Formats: sequence, structure tokens, C-alpha cells
Amino acid sequence: MPEGHELLDEDERHLASLGYTQELHRSWSSFSNFAISFSIISILAGCFTSFGLGWNNGGPAAIAWGWPIIAVFILIIGLCMSELVSAFPTSGGIYWWAAKLGGPKAGFYTGWLNLIGLIAILASVAYGSATFLDLTLSTFSQTWAAGYSLERVFVMFLAILVVVAVINIFSSHLLAVINNISVWWHVFGAAAVIVILWLIPAQHASFSTVFATTVNNTGFFGGSTSGLAFLFFVLPMSAILTQYTITGYDASAHLSEETKSAADGAAKGIWRSIFYSAIGGWILLLTFLFAVQDVDGVTAGGGAVATIFTQAMDSKWVGIVLFISTAGQLFCTTACQTSASRMLFAFSRDRAVPGHQLWSKVNANKVPANAVIVTAAIAALLTLPALVKVDINGAPVPIAFFAVVSIGVVGLYLCFAVPIYYRWKAGDSFPLGKWNLRGHHKWMAPVALAEIIITSIIAMFPTSIGGTPWDASFEWKFVNYTPILVGTVLVLLYIYWHVSVKHWFTGPVKQVDITGGELTDA
Repeated sequence: MPEGHELLDEDERHLASLGYTQELHRSWSSFSNFAISFSIISILAGCFTSFGLGWNNGGPAAIAWGWPIIAVFILIIGLCMSELVSAFPTSGGIYWWAAKLGGPKAGFYTGWLNLIGLIAILASVAYGSATFLDLTLSTFSQTWAAGYSLERVFVMFLAILVVVAVINIFSSHLLAVINNISVWWHVFGAAAVIVILWLIPAQHASFSTVFATTVNNTGFFGGSTSGLAFLFFVLPMSAILTQYTITGYDASAHLSEETKSAADGAAKGIWRSIFYSAIGGWILLLTFLFAVQDVDGVTAGGGAVATIFTQAMDSKWVGIVLFISTAGQLFCTTACQTSASRMLFAFSRDRAVPGHQLWSKVNANKVPANAVIVTAAIAALLTLPALVKVDINGAPVPIAFFAVVSIGVVGLYLCFAVPIYYRWKAGDSFPLGKWNLRGHHKWMAPVALAEIIITSIIAMFPTSIGGTPWDASFEWKFVNYTPILVGTVLVLLYIYWHVSVKHWFTGPVKQVDITGGELTDA
């Protein structure tokens, strides 16, 4: 804490007006801020790892049409958030906005939903990275262990979490460099995958196969791909492919205290990362779909993209495509770890988390190392059910992975909804930042809120008929445990709030006051 008075630059003055002193190292450029959100969205991660969610719940047509439609709604959500971060560029991000606009209780629930969502996204991306690293190694090396092993992939998953945590603890500057490299890897890597899948396969699927073929690989309704049940229960679940892939862009907000000219740079980082990822992701997914040689074969393989690649190309080219994706996913995991730890740091700084003294402490490199370690550990615990083997229709399906994906979607998007709602409610009294919607929040906010509510409900649907208690094939290993975990957490938070928190939690803690451009202790 500074003693006496201290002259401030524009970013420090804006941060001080929000009640905080500059603790983190502000070394990130606007491009680096955009880069971390672009890296977390990672079309080389989500489009590859959650492709099965689209295929099994609607097939090629659901993916080809669903991605651009859902992406437009997500862009509207992102634009609403860009306006918020421009006004309030703090590491607390969504939580801080909710507390500022809706009071301590709104901030408390929002912060916990945000934290849960970010840790679930970290877990899902790290697990996807391990899965694709295992596939890549088995493709390139004859001596790599034959066959798929849940235990081997889980050990690789833990190793990835450890390595990424070490990188995050080492240096904030190194992270900025890694994320800058990641952007170009995603751009040129995705372009390389697209070129390979157009040039190498001997033949490609027809337009009718890509845009009109439907699949129901869930076991629901006898596999029917027609009727109201398919239209309103099975098909909507394909939206989670897009909703999961294009998420995590709140990282631009969480890194705003480390970004130069954050009121403008962080705002643009959010909407630009969504916009460019939406375009690139759609082109990439269409390329996958046109490379399909046998629709039934992909369905039998659980909708895995690796099945498409092995149908279309020899192992050398399959290995190259898998390597490009795996590297992108590892970049994405690193960025996810950064975002989750910064959120825990900011939430703990305001004393809203048990053990907050530990998680809000920064090391000599001005990195919240303890927050990095605990978020990685919780991500590992959250993914333990992935050790349970699950086969659906004879194909191995990562139910636990899909559940962690859904937890991330529900946690993050519900927390996004709270400040968007309160900003909408605030109307003209909202303190606009450098970047704002110029009044368009009046229609954008309700559209964003409706989309979030609908997709959050969809994310809780069972992904297999074996996960429904009323079916004879029910087993706990098939259950989408998203509603159980999210519901349990909300109940515990409700109890915690009324028994304890409401008596002492007042929202963001004011560290400093600012007068005439000078900083003094609060």
C-alpha cells in the first residue's frame, strides 16, 4: 500500500477510482489482451473436443446451421460485456460489475458462478488437451501404448495442469508472450488444417450431406431424427458445441488490470475475440463436415473428429492435424489457468472466499501463485469422474468431459447474465466508459439474457438415455452431473450467505481513494 501521495497515470487513476491500487504488473498490450480471450475461445480446442456434442445431437445439419446462429447471439452477449469492462476495468470483472450495479448479494453469487465456470473450463480444456495429446502420440509412434486408456489420459491431464501452473507462476510477461504466439498458432494452424482437409481427401461430402443430414446418437426416442421430441429436446443440445467453444472471453476483463489503456483495449478484446473466432470456427467445422466419408462410421465412433480424419487421410496427415490441434489446446489451457487464477485473486482480495489471505497474495513476480495452485487442484478434482469408462451404442463417449463442459457453460453464462441485467436496469444512469453501445443495450441486453437462460437450461439436459432415472438402462456413470453440482453449490452458497456472509460481506473492498489525480490510502 503506498504511503502519502502518489501521482498516477490514466490506467492507475481509473483503477484507483474503482477503489484499487496497482498491484499486478501492467505489461499487457491491447493485442495481448485480445490474444488471451482468443486463445481461451480456441477454435483448435472447442471445435475439436466438443464436436461430438453437435454430431450426436443433430448431426452435420445441426453443426452447419447451428454454429453461425448461436454465434450471433454470443456476439451480442460479448458486446454487452465490452461496454461493462470499459466502464469498470478490474480483475474482478463480472463479479465486480454485478456488485457495483446490483449490490453485495448479486456480486457474491456472480463471483462464485464465475469462479466455478472458469475452473470447469480449465478442467475441460486440460482434459481435452490430454486426450488429443494421447491421440497424437499414438498416431506418430508405433511404440506408444496401444488402445485408449482412461488412466493414461488422466495422468497426462494431471501433468498438463502441473506444467501450465508452473508457467503461470513463473512470469506474467512470459504469459503475454505465449498468448501472442498462441494467436498466430490458431490463425495459421486452423488455416493449415483447412487446407489439408480440402486437398488430401480423395473425395468430399455433398452439400446435402453437410447441410441436411441429421443424426440422433443419444438413444432418446429410438434414434428418431424427426418430430417435436427431436426438435425440442435432442437438437437443442447441439448448441452447447458453440456455446462452450465461444466462451472464456471474460479473460479480457480479468486481465484488464495488467493491460495498458484497458478501458478501450479490454473492451475490444472481448468482442473481437468472439467475432474472429466465430468466423474461423464456422469455416473449420464446415471443413470437418465436408471431409466426412461415412456418416454412419462417424456416428458409430461417437461423433469424434478423429474418426473423420482417419476416414479421409492416412496416418501421417491425421497426425499433423492432431498435433496442430493439441498445441492449440495446450495454449488454451495456459490461458484458462491465467483467467481462473486472476478471478480467484480478485474475489479473494474482496474477502469473499475462505482462506482469502492466501489466494489474494502475489509473489515476487506480481503473480497470484497460490491462486494458480488451488484452481489447478480443484480442476483435477472436478474431473475425477472421467476415470469411469462409459460406452454408448458401443462407442466410447466422455460423459464426464461433456458434464464439465456443461458446468463451464452454465457457470460462466449465468454469471454473465447478472451484470448485463443490472446494466439494462440502470439505463441512462450507467457510467459509460470509452467504449460503449451508444444506447443499443436497450435491445441487446434482453436478447442476451434470453439466450443465456435458454442455453443454460439446455446444458443441464441428459446427454444419454442411460442418464435418465426413468429408463431401464440408467446408471450413474451416464448422468450429466451439471444440475447436481451447480444446484448443490447454489444451495450451499444460499446457506452460507444467510448464516454468515450477509453479516460481513459488503462487496468490493476499497483499498484506496483518489483526489485530484493523487492516490491516498482508504
